[in-house]
Amino acid sequence: MTPVTTIPKHDIADASLAEAGRKKIEWAERNMPVLAQIRERFEKSQPFVGVRIAACMHVTTETANLMRVLKAGGADIALCASNPLSTQDDTAAALVHEYGISVFARNSVDRDGYYAHINAALDINPHQVFDDGCDLVNTLHTTRKELLPNIAGGCEETTTGVIRLNQMAKDGALTFPMIAVNDTDTKHMFDNRYGTGQSTLDAVFRATNFLLAGRIVVVAGFGYCGKGVAERAKGMGADVVVTEIDPTKALDAMMQGFRVMPMVDAAKVGDVFITVTGNRDVLRDEHFAVMKDGAIMANSGHFDIEIDVAWLEQNSVKKNEKMRHQTDEYVMKDGRRLLLLAEGRLVNLGAAEGHPASVMDMSFSDQALTAEYLVKEAKNLPAGVHEVPTYIDKEVASLKLKSMGGRIDTLTPAQDMYLNSWEHGS
Repeated sequence: MTPVTTIPKHDIADASLAEAGRKKIEWAERNMPVLAQIRERFEKSQPFVGVRIAACMHVTTETANLMRVLKAGGADIALCASNPLSTQDDTAAALVHEYGISVFARNSVDRDGYYAHINAALDINPHQVFDDGCDLVNTLHTTRKELLPNIAGGCEETTTGVIRLNQMAKDGALTFPMIAVNDTDTKHMFDNRYGTGQSTLDAVFRATNFLLAGRIVVVAGFGYCGKGVAERAKGMGADVVVTEIDPTKALDAMMQGFRVMPMVDAAKVGDVFITVTGNRDVLRDEHFAVMKDGAIMANSGHFDIEIDVAWLEQNSVKKNEKMRHQTDEYVMKDGRRLLLLAEGRLVNLGAAEGHPASVMDMSFSDQALTAEYLVKEAKNLPAGVHEVPTYIDKEVASLKLKSMGGRIDTLTPAQDMYLNSWEHGS
């Protein structure tokens, strides 16, 4: 690694953590072989020379490796945090002092600090944006409109962000093309399902040391994230209840052996509640009123509004902060104690380390290759939300499969002809 001689602009917590952060980043790199191959290619092709990228993402070791890949390809980068609780201060320090990448992120920064960091990242006057939740794109379209003419396009990493972008596009507010990296198969089938499933339960264990076997776990939402959480909780011996608003997803949950009921009924029986919907007020006053003493609540959706934390703050008679790591206890008027993990924010990043690096290897490879695609094609894309080209998704899947020792068949000429012809009957 070439020593950093010029320290870029930054706002981080502690520069002395840089060496420890570098070790963690390099540890994650060992489990990100696809991204490593892309970096080698980018070092030669230099697709981002002259391109400025502002990224609002979780400041973790996995994200750090994506930033390194983009820099290796010639990009000028500014990174800020998409969630204050997920920021790893040692990773932020390493990016600045070991790798020369501009970072504006401190763990547990307040709301004003959060948006100050977003604006600091935007101060580079970017050509591309990477977002995780749409807050950076929203800021561009509200308070930083002067930067919009220079934006060629960007990528969105999470379900909540794609939902918000689709609404912006529907309202005619989105002024440049955004690629929904979240919607690739190698992202939502693996990152959302296997990554969220494992990392969410990891966070619950770190925060509470709770035994799932024999307990009732209520999972709100049965999309890819909800499926991952439900499957892993079931695998550890939990009795899993699913709540849903979509009849098809609810039916899918039932056919996989899960109980399905409205949250008002599930609230009476659950021991652990995990929200993964991307919506708001999924757990609210009517549910808090009937929960068991000691019920645990965690959110693995994007924003801290799935659980009505404001109601808990206003209506509990006592709050016992940090009973354990990222565990706050709210005492109700009748003496019941409700436990909230990671302040209702993303629990897998607030109380644990987020997805395993080997899963993020696919998601961030999608991001890197999509950024390269945007350099070439953004001028041909209208404003709005677009899918990642299929060839990128397949390339990432093929590289990942190979790195794990898997191999697949190929069609014979006769098979290929059969699949691409209507002339052959039964």
